[in-house]
Amino acid sequence: MLSIIVAVAENNVIGGDNTLLWHIPEDLKRFKAITSGNTIVMGRKTFESLPGVLPNRKHVIITRDKSYTVDNENVEVIHSLSKVINKYKNSSETAFIIGGGEIYAQLIHNVDKLFLTKVFKSFDGDTSFPQIDSEEFSVDFESEIFTCEKSGLKYQFVDLVRK
Repeated sequence: MLSIIVAVAENNVIGGDNTLLWHIPEDLKRFKAITSGNTIVMGRKTFESLPGVLPNRKHVIITRDKSYTVDNENVEVIHSLSKVINKYKNSSETAFIIGGGEIYAQLIHNVDKLFLTKVFKSFDGDTSFPQIDSEEFSVDFESEIFTCEKSGLKYQFVDLVRK
């Protein structure tokens, strides 16, 4: 199964200069809890923005660069989106797409579930999440609205499933 996990600002911005624009510890804890033990799929720039290979997860990196390699047994480099779709779309294994913007835009129509963190503030950034078509997805879970103790940002966890 293919799923997306993402934190999105009110104006659909998800990042800038290949970094997160906010720090919400509870969002990072949720990301870890949901993706641990599973496969995470990302573009090369997203992989390079990580602090390293994340523990207890298989990493699949999508890149057009045929010479790109990562020397780690938990990392697979793939050069085509169709290979990712064919491998995970109808699999019992869950693969979480974690970014970036281009990868989300190209794969959103192939996912069964979206794990969103809605951040109730607009941000300036250079990377956005595609518009979610409410005809395609329905709400499966919606948390209360929380306030981050450190930043004061209001946020909410929302899970959507394909109709």
